[in-house]
Amino acid sequence: MSTTTDLDARSRVSAVPLRPRSAMVLAAASVAGLMMLCWPLLLRVPEGARVDPPFLFLALLPLVIVVVLAEFSDGGMDARVLAVLGVLSAVNAVLRALGAGTAGIELVFFLLILAGRVFGPGFGFVLGCTSLFASALMTAGVGPWLPFQMLLSAWIGMGAGLLPRRWTGRAEIAVLVVYGVVASYAFGILMNLSSWPFTLGIAVPGHEGSLSYVAGAPMVENLQRFVVYTLLTSTGSWDTGRAITTSVALVVLGPAILTTLRRASRRSVVVRTG
Repeated sequence: MSTTTDLDARSRVSAVPLRPRSAMVLAAASVAGLMMLCWPLLLRVPEGARVDPPFLFLALLPLVIVVVLAEFSDGGMDARVLAVLGVLSAVNAVLRALGAGTAGIELVFFLLILAGRVFGPGFGFVLGCTSLFASALMTAGVGPWLPFQMLLSAWIGMGAGLLPRRWTGRAEIAVLVVYGVVASYAFGILMNLSSWPFTLGIAVPGHEGSLSYVAGAPMVENLQRFVVYTLLTSTGSWDTGRAITTSVALVVLGPAILTTLRRASRRSVVVRTG
């Protein structure tokens, strides 16, 4: 027979229900967001044409996030779920303010992963958005990068909620650590991709810098430049620091926080076994 802890670990919480329509909206928003992140590799430019960043296209990202959050809200977030969401968003905002900007130390992702694991993918998505938005307000970090940070953090929380429920105990922590490492590097890579053309400028063939985004160049060539740019600027510092911080926090604090969150989930939301 399974113990109570095993049952809790295997239970799937419906804090923010993912109805079929909500899942479709989320999938469409994720595809749109991925295209906005990857536009430098997708854009095709006629030879000799001038290229400007697709600011109008990028400006749609906040609207996409608002539409998804409105859909989740319409699906039913009661007062107890909102209370849990508010507390975790505030805690995450404070944690991010304590660690962000210091050698890649990033304390926001471990709690986001644990909450997504316990409360489900819908809650994880919303928490990723609200946590980054709240922390940006606290640290005056509002800028064109914020919608991308919100979307990527939302994906991290959602992904944690979608992980299989078969693991418990140390195996569960190990899986979450692996997920945290992958998510940490993916966050850095995609954030770099969103800013790379603006950081080094957009060049045209024949006038490019060694690592610049070259409008109209083959995707493979631009991808090679981007990989070198990422390795030199963030992989060995920010991304690795984020991965180490997240892993250590999950190992040291993960078991206790999972237990606390699961107790809170039994009081605030409906649990479905499966």
